[in-house]
Amino acid sequence: MKALLVFCNVPDRAQAERIAQALVAGRLAACVNILAPCRSVYRWEGKVESADEIPLIIKTTDDAYPQLEQQLRALHPYQVPEIVACDIVVGLPDYLTWVGGQVFSRE
Repeated sequence: MKALLVFCNVPDRAQAERIAQALVAGRLAACVNILAPCRSVYRWEGKVESADEIPLIIKTTDDAYPQLEQQLRALHPYQVPEIVACDIVVGLPDYLTWVGGQVFSRE
C-alpha cells in the first residue's frame, strides 16, 4: 500500500464539504482537509481567468485512487477539475498505516 496526497480545488465551501463527506464516507479517503479560500489564476479557453476556490488535501492510497478520481469527477462541477496526486514518500509510519486502514482495499 502506498499513501497518496491528492489536491483538488472546488468553487465554494458547500461543494468542499459535500465532496469531503462523500469521499470519507465511501472509504475512498482517510481524511480530507478543507483549507481556507485562495485565489487561483489560470488560462481557460484562451483567456486568463481568476476565481476564488477552496483547496482540498485528500489522503488516500494508490489502490483507491482510480475510484477516488472517478468519484471526484462525478461530484465536481468543473468541466476539467484539478485532480493531482503525489506519492507520500516519507511520513510517520503509524499515520500512514492509519490511512491505509481507513481506505477500502480491493484485496
